[in-house]
Order: sequence, then structure tokens, then C-alpha cells
Amino acid sequence: MLTELKPSTRELLRNFNRSFPQFYEQFVSSEIQLLNLRLAYQLYKNQQAVIEIKPEGNKTAIQFAYRNQSYILSDIFGLLAIYGLTIHSINLHAQIRSSRLVFMHLMVSRHEKPLTLKTTQSLERNIRSALRGNLDVKYLLANRLKLPVEPQRVETQFYIDPVFHLPTLLIDANNNPKLFYQVMHAIWQEDLLVVNANLLLWRGQTRLIFYLLGPDESLIPDYLGQKIAESVRQRLAED
Repeated sequence: MLTELKPSTRELLRNFNRSFPQFYEQFVSSEIQLLNLRLAYQLYKNQQAVIEIKPEGNKTAIQFAYRNQSYILSDIFGLLAIYGLTIHSINLHAQIRSSRLVFMHLMVSRHEKPLTLKTTQSLERNIRSALRGNLDVKYLLANRLKLPVEPQRVETQFYIDPVFHLPTLLIDANNNPKLFYQVMHAIWQEDLLVVNANLLLWRGQTRLIFYLLGPDESLIPDYLGQKIAESVRQRLAED
């Protein structure tokens, strides 16, 4: 696909890719690279968050691009929980240089169907309201999404990825509607920055793999990473 681009576009893409971790250009598909470049241009042009919500078969695709702040991602996942959406896949990549933007691509459904137009419009409106600080997502979750009180099985592990050479937090937990919000909220409370995220679902279990940076985009030493992993585990188990 990249060979079909104009030389000027290929050069623009190469410069854009340099703002991401080193693995980005090698391991991320050219389709996603070009999509992220397009979203970044839209963000620059319109000076507001890019939110695109469109049906794809029996699911709905959500594209999001904005400043990379963990509390913003926490609010988005909180809203998805409030709307009762099932998350089927997450594709998240964030810049570590330049504007430090995050690009997130989600596949979701509601009752095994794509979102209706009314729900799509409502969700986008509320995401933008949360970004402006006009919506208290934590309050809405506490009052609108009641879960049975039962122990949450959570396991966490911290390590330095041998391929990507980035601090990595692995989280295994039982599925529940608030899980993605709870995880992102815990990461925000630890003052961490997500630069990549992967999701695996299997028989009611969820595995999340986060590639992270510490405060001020710093690398996380192993001794501190172990403490962070235990702290996140405790936050999730007690939430």
C-alpha cells in the first residue's frame, strides 16, 4: 500500500511515524499508519477531538484522536460502560514525541448489534461533553451502573517487553461492564501514560496488555514497575 503513495505522502508519513515508539513503523499495519495520519490532520485542521462512529457489519467502529491523557481514556471507557457496550477489540497507539496524541480504534456492539443512529449521536455528544469537563463520568457510573458485589479476580504482571523495549503491564481479570473504565482509572491514578494497548478475550476472561511510560514520559524501572503492578491489582480488586 505504501509503495502506491506519492513520494511526498510517503515522506510525510515517515516523519509522522517518528513521533511514535520505534516498533510502530515496523509492526503496525500501513492501513493503520495512514488512518492515524488522516486523523492527526483532521485534529490539526479542526482543533478539536476527532470522533468517528460508524457501523461495520454487526459491530460499530469508533475512531478517536486527541491529546493523550489517561483520565480522558478513563472517561471514554466509562461512557461505553454506561451505554452497555461490548468491546470486541482495541487498537491504541500514542505518540511519545511531538504533539503526544493518542489514536484509538475500537470495535463495539450493543446486544450483539451495531449502534443505532440515535445511540451513536448521543454517545459522541456525551464524549465531547466529558472532554469539555461538563460531564462527571465517575458520578454517572456510580449511579447508573450497579454491579453485584462479588470479589474481583485480578492478576497483574510488570515486565520490560523484550521486543518493543517498553515497560509493560499485563492485567488478567474477569469480564465485567466496568472493567475497562476501572483499569484506565487505575492507570490514571498511578500517573502513567499509555502508548500502546492490546486486548484478548477468552471464555469470560479479559487480558489487557499496556505499554506504558511514567510521569513526564519517563521509562519505568523494574522495581517501581512491580510496585505499580501490585497497586493496580489492589485498586481493581477493591473497586
